[in-house]
Amino acid sequence: MNEGLFGIHGAALEVRAQRMAVLGSNIANAGTPGYKARDIDFGAALQARLAGSESESAAQRATVYRIPTMASLDGNTVEMGTEQAAFAENAVAYTATLGFLKGRVETLTRAIRGE
Repeated sequence: MNEGLFGIHGAALEVRAQRMAVLGSNIANAGTPGYKARDIDFGAALQARLAGSESESAAQRATVYRIPTMASLDGNTVEMGTEQAAFAENAVAYTATLGFLKGRVETLTRAIRGE
């Protein structure tokens, strides 16, 4: 997305979508022995994205492994409460970012129409 047109919100939406995928993968693998829960450091990924990095490489460099509060015997580090809370928080932020973008598009549409 064009940062000049959408500001920081276009890059933020891309990073939020990638974080949503990582968190969803954690939840899906909650029963997989040895699975290591991951997360994307949103601030670091967004800074890298705004500095010109490609979206995928920015997210990969900002991916970190979660340190579990209580380790599982099978080596799985997914803690459902933590993952669900992070997923819900990210979903709210994603929706808010979409709202900002929608407002920007509506403003541009009205300007083009001369309203």
